[in-house]
Amino acid sequence: MELLSIVTGLRRHKATSALIALQVALTLCIVSNALFVVHDRLVRIDRPTGIDEADFAMFRNEWLAPYGDLKARIQGDLAVLRSAPGVADAYATNGVPLYVGGGAGGVGLKPNQETPSAYAADYIVDDHAMKTLGIRLSEGRWFTPGDIVERNDSLGDSLGDAPSTVIITRALAAKLFPAGHALGSSIYLRQNPSTIVGIVERLVTPLLYGVPPPVMDSFFENSILVPGLMVEDSYVYAIRALPGQRDAALLASQRLLAQHDRARGIDLVHTFPAIRAESYKTDRSLASLLSLVCAMLLLVTGLGIVGLASYWVGLRRSPIGIRRALGARRIDIVRYFQIENVLIVGCGAAVGLALAVATNLWMVQNMALPRMGVHYAIAGAAIVLILGQLAVLWPARRAASIPPARATRAL
Repeated sequence: MELLSIVTGLRRHKATSALIALQVALTLCIVSNALFVVHDRLVRIDRPTGIDEADFAMFRNEWLAPYGDLKARIQGDLAVLRSAPGVADAYATNGVPLYVGGGAGGVGLKPNQETPSAYAADYIVDDHAMKTLGIRLSEGRWFTPGDIVERNDSLGDSLGDAPSTVIITRALAAKLFPAGHALGSSIYLRQNPSTIVGIVERLVTPLLYGVPPPVMDSFFENSILVPGLMVEDSYVYAIRALPGQRDAALLASQRLLAQHDRARGIDLVHTFPAIRAESYKTDRSLASLLSLVCAMLLLVTGLGIVGLASYWVGLRRSPIGIRRALGARRIDIVRYFQIENVLIVGCGAAVGLALAVATNLWMVQNMALPRMGVHYAIAGAAIVLILGQLAVLWPARRAASIPPARATRAL
């Protein structure tokens, strides 16, 4: 009987009830998709890189005077860096993880393969790079000094022959050789084969010019390490400091290099925490903005429910008083408004669930986002239902506290 009475009451206020239900539906649609995007961004931000981030730093070196013997100058720089106070090791490279630089290309399993088996980023490294990066070699061996040759563009057109040996990440190995046995196999970066002599557990790619994030995410851990000494007029020095000495080692490295050879420019000086913060600045801003939007939407929806319940309390003072006079307890009045709220918000949530799924399908097709799990929509529905109950509680308790004699006076 009580439920029938509630439904009858709602039918007398169809427009108001429908507006609140519509507001709940739109809130649920937006909040569930926003929660999904926020969680997706936070997962992206927290992705491990595979390197020793806390003690890693980098800067770009650019020669300003006539080059002379670049190989000798770079080898001299590396000797200075490796003996600098607080520096554990260093190497010259074309790029570092999460930073703009490096290169990428297709990887094949046979020569002149038209469609690559996978796409991967590439790094020029030497025999000191594993210690500098702090990466973990899970299979095979690292490069020896005999593997290191002069290079100026990793896998670019100026390279000529492909490297005879490479080290790849486990993610790339699984992509190229799903059945296993990647170690010792050959891959093709150019006409000639390159033998896989080692597999590292993880090393993420740099940020590549012109590659949109969804595409980059598809090969985010597909990295190839190419043995070589970076011989170019502009390149990156990567250093790993002793624990707790990163900032001091970074300053000492620049000062000693300037004293060693002043015909250079040093810029783009970064610690890895700064690189990570800059790389994920857009993701962090988006997550913060969407979280603020969700909070504002929930606040507005909650205030709307409070306003509606307060308005209905004013209209129902006499019926409330009559029920109280006939023996209704305060908890009965509160329960009445709560059940009424559940019906309104529940209808809105049912519509909102359908809208949330439809909106996500549209974003998957037009914005290259992954499919939203159904638990995000369920979580959104739970949030709006709980919000509705909390929002109606104060007006319901106020209605239940009205004395019967006062409520039944003629208005």
